[in-house]
Amino acid sequence: MNINRLLQQREIAIALSIAVVCIVASIAWPSVFPTFGNLSQLFLNISIETIVACGMMILLISGAFDLSVGSVVALSGGIAAYLLYNHGMYPLPAILAGVGAAALIGLINGYLVAYVGINPMIQTLAMMGIVRGVAMMISGSGIQNLHADFTVLGQSRFLGFQSPVWIMMAVVLVLHVLMSKHVLFRQYYYIGSNEQAAILSGIRVKRLKMHSFVLISLLAGIAGVLLAARMGAALGTSGRGMELRVITAAILGGASLLGGTGKVFGALLGTIFMGLVSNVLIIARVSGYWQDIVLGIILIVAVWLDLALKKQSVKSLKKVVGKR
Repeated sequence: MNINRLLQQREIAIALSIAVVCIVASIAWPSVFPTFGNLSQLFLNISIETIVACGMMILLISGAFDLSVGSVVALSGGIAAYLLYNHGMYPLPAILAGVGAAALIGLINGYLVAYVGINPMIQTLAMMGIVRGVAMMISGSGIQNLHADFTVLGQSRFLGFQSPVWIMMAVVLVLHVLMSKHVLFRQYYYIGSNEQAAILSGIRVKRLKMHSFVLISLLAGIAGVLLAARMGAALGTSGRGMELRVITAAILGGASLLGGTGKVFGALLGTIFMGLVSNVLIIARVSGYWQDIVLGIILIVAVWLDLALKKQSVKSLKKVVGKR
C-alpha cells in the first residue's frame, strides 16, 4: 500500500496527526504536557463528547446527523438533578428518568425524520431549541449540592482515571464491535451508501434510521447524567455547542457528510485530536476565543478533506473502469 492510499484512511491520518501534536507539545512544554495529570485530565475532558460522538458517527454513516444532542445533554442531567434535589428521589430512578427522557427525544426525532420525511437538519434544529428551552426551565440558574451517591458516578477514580473515562472506553469498545461485526449495525453502511438500494435489498431502512436517532439521544442522555455527576451540578447551558464539536470529531475520524463511511473508533481519535488542540492552546495561554476560531477552521478543513478524498476516489474508480 502506497503513502497516498495510507493517508486516505482517515483513522490512520488522524492518528499520525495526534502523534505529531503530542511530540511537538512534549518538546515545547516538557514539564507540563507529557505528565500523567495533564493527560488524565485531557481524557476526562473529552469523555463526555466522545460518548456522543460515537452516536453521531453511526448517524453520519447512515447519512444523517443530529443538531439537538447538546440540548439533550442538558435536559437529561437537569431532569436527574431536579428529581434528586427537589423530590429526594434515589439516584437510580432519577438517572433512568433523565436517560429515558433523552431516548424519547430521539424517538420523536427518528420517527419524524424516517416516517414523516422531515429533513434531519430542520427537525433536529427545531428540537434543539425546544429541548434547550425545557432544560433551562428545569435547571434554572443551576441545581447544585447533589447527593454523593449520584456524584460518585462522575467523580470516582480507578487507576488514576475518573469514571467517565472508563465509561467512554466501554461505549467506544461496544459500539465499535457492533458496527464491525453485527449484521444489523452493518446495515447502516448500506443505508448511507445507497438508501434506495438498501430498501430494494429488504433492509428496513425507516426502522433502522429511527433507531439510530434513539441511540444517539440515549448516548447524549448518558453523557448528560455523567456531566452533571462529574460537576456536582446541572446547568441549563450544559452541552451548548457540543453538536458542532461532535460532528467535527466524527468527520475528522473518518465519517462523511454523504454517508456510508466511518468507524466508531475514528470518533474517539477525532475527539482526542480536538482535545489535544484545546489542551495545547490552554498550555500556551491562548485566549479562549481563539479555541472557537480554531474549531471552525478544523471543521472546514475536515469537510474539505472529505470532499477531496471523495473526488479522488471517484477519479481512481473511473480510471480503473476505463482501463477495463
